[in-house]
Amino acid sequence: MTDEKEERELVRSVKESDLDAFGILFERYQPFLFRSVLFQVRDADEAHDIVQESFVRVWEHRSSLKPGLSFAAFLHRISTNLIKDRYRHKETRIRSKNLIPPPIPPPNADPIEAAEHSILLQEIQRIVREELPDRCRTVFELSRFEGLGTREIAQRLGTSVKTVENQLTKSLRIVQTNLKAFRNR
Repeated sequence: MTDEKEERELVRSVKESDLDAFGILFERYQPFLFRSVLFQVRDADEAHDIVQESFVRVWEHRSSLKPGLSFAAFLHRISTNLIKDRYRHKETRIRSKNLIPPPIPPPNADPIEAAEHSILLQEIQRIVREELPDRCRTVFELSRFEGLGTREIAQRLGTSVKTVENQLTKSLRIVQTNLKAFRNR
């Protein structure tokens, strides 16, 4: 059986929920995908996460697999989209750092600065309490108030890193929008 023919058969089997076929494709393509992703993100842990999430997505969407198309190209497209999503989430977090102050005022803050910081924190707490959906609120509080990273939050909540990133991005967007409105009053 040729490699192309074998790949088509494996993809067809995965489409029918065959875990053994999925394992074979994973073993065959994981090293290649890892090297490709690592080259792009330059962080081994992040590359492992993206590769794992790519294969999870393949399995979750196995019913839409097309055995006649390149499985490697399909995997590459998924991983590229995941990388783009991660950078978009990172950019949102970076922008939010300028807008959302840390929970404790700077040690050298003068009294007016400390008072403004306190008022801003009270408004942020109100926004978090009243404007954020429950899941976003939990993720935001764990990230901003307890200082946990996305992996730690995902483990604590029993969810994927991607879900945590999505919830954090959504919560930051809501907080930013409400803070802008508050500052413009």
